Amino acid sequence: MSELRRFARFRHDPVAGRPQVFPLPDDGLCLSAFVLVHPTGRPREVLAGRMDPNGPWADAAAVDAPRIASFRDRWVLPASQLLFFEDPAAAARRITAEQLGRTDLDFGTVQVFSEAYPRDNAGSSDPHWDFHFVYRAQWPGGEIARSKGRLWKELRFVEVAATPRDAFARGHGDVLALAGLDPLDGGPA
Repeated sequence: MSELRRFARFRHDPVAGRPQVFPLPDDGLCLSAFVLVHPTGRPREVLAGRMDPNGPWADAAAVDAPRIASFRDRWVLPASQLLFFEDPAAAARRITAEQLGRTDLDFGTVQVFSEAYPRDNAGSSDPHWDFHFVYRAQWPGGEIARSKGRLWKELRFVEVAATPRDAFARGHGDVLALAGLDPLDGGPA
């Protein structure tokens, strides 16, 4: 162990002379919550939607119009980056209230995953780092009627194993795979 290890202990402006405190990675670090909503008795399906580009996504999930346009009608999960100092469980409740109009979903135990990966367009030597807080819930009351809302053009249950990974945007196919629901192999999402 001759080279200095960089522990995940960050400060905006590390104090000179204080060992093992580093600035944030050059390509950033994201903390996000995902809600995997299943119809009762069908745990291999998840609620996913196609984003309405006119919806208030910047406020609901920190997604701007150019990114929504790049998703090209691919599926996304109900998700959001955490608000500053927001607890992940509070984020899951916010997501279901704002994106699904539900406040009655019961969440199971959180699963936490992390990934670090280089991004082609980042121009950084550091990889981008994601922390995913994944919550599961069952949709009460059975089926939803391919609903639309102020955020979604379409919202429905998607059978994950029958859907290609590249049919999911924002790396959501990768999040599903981390959570044990493998989309069809269609390349990285």
